[in-house]
Amino acid sequence: MSPAPAALGLYVHWPYCARICPYCDFNVYKAANADADALTAAILADLDHWRARTGPRALASVHFGGGTPSLMNPSQVAAVLDRAETLWGLAPGAEIGLEANPKEAPAFAGLAQAGINRLSLGVQALDDASLARLGRDHDAAMALKAAEAAQRQFARVSIDLIYAREGQSPDGWARELGRALDLGLDHLSLYQLTIEPGTAFARQAERGSLIPPPDDAAADMYLLTQGMTEAAGLPAYEISNHARSAAHHSVHNRLYWEGANWIGVGPGAHSRLGAHARGGRVAAEAARRPADYIAGAASGAAQSLETLDARAEAIERVLMGLRLVEEGLDTDRLAALTGHGVDEDGLTRALARGHVRREGSRLVLTRSGRAFADSAAALLAP
Repeated sequence: MSPAPAALGLYVHWPYCARICPYCDFNVYKAANADADALTAAILADLDHWRARTGPRALASVHFGGGTPSLMNPSQVAAVLDRAETLWGLAPGAEIGLEANPKEAPAFAGLAQAGINRLSLGVQALDDASLARLGRDHDAAMALKAAEAAQRQFARVSIDLIYAREGQSPDGWARELGRALDLGLDHLSLYQLTIEPGTAFARQAERGSLIPPPDDAAADMYLLTQGMTEAAGLPAYEISNHARSAAHHSVHNRLYWEGANWIGVGPGAHSRLGAHARGGRVAAEAARRPADYIAGAASGAAQSLETLDARAEAIERVLMGLRLVEEGLDTDRLAALTGHGVDEDGLTRALARGHVRREGSRLVLTRSGRAFADSAAALLAP
């Protein structure tokens, strides 16, 4: 008997936002004059084409990201979920997640009724001056009320916060993180601010009108984050993600970190399919502009497909797998899937720097090494 097909994840990218935050480098567009119905129809058509490519598999997760998918009408969310369930079916206990802004709290009941069972709330800060600097359209009080409202509607709730912001001190971050922990949530996503090229923040940094905290202050905030979350019973299970137990991990995000299979629909969405010995993984990227995506979806031309060579696949797997705090990167599995091991000279240097440690066939970031994850991955990449 042949093995059952591997489970899939489904990512739905909704690119529209009420406003574009100055730190954001995602594929986003202002929602004014957006043709939401046309985009929904295109996503449904794209799903049909993906079903022909994947064959019958159960969906382990569905995740609506963006952009601001909480701007979707709940009926549009329900339509996407209904089509996905018809085409693939949902695995028992499938995670159905959606990213939301606090300002959309009035839509939470409708989104829950549409089928969402995990909400990721983009709080970003719990300081009003910082929220204004980040370009957010809510204040701290609204964010806290939205988190409480979400807990009444959804079985699983997480909030996102950004630290190491301009003008932020470790004491200030400790107060904000403490307020978040007081909510009693089972999952937090805590990201150090990164100034991404091409963003408004990058342009401000070039002009000197934005000055992030120095590296040592950012490192202090990182260590403070680890200590406070561990004391509260939410240790990191991935570099930026914290959960009360394995039952509260993000099922969908683990597909990325573990190098599993997922399909992405919506403008600019990415997909990965296949895990064959010696490489051969299919990668896809959807047309980035909504108008181009809408135009191509009906004919199946919204997605550009290619096959990653074994080395490119191995590099991806090193970068993503190393982010998992406990499991780390399984080098035996890496070799079995791609035919490549890690770079031995790079491994020697990463070990000498104390950024990674060996645990059998696994390479795991040390506590201090988590702050250097990308540089460690670059050393280890074949």
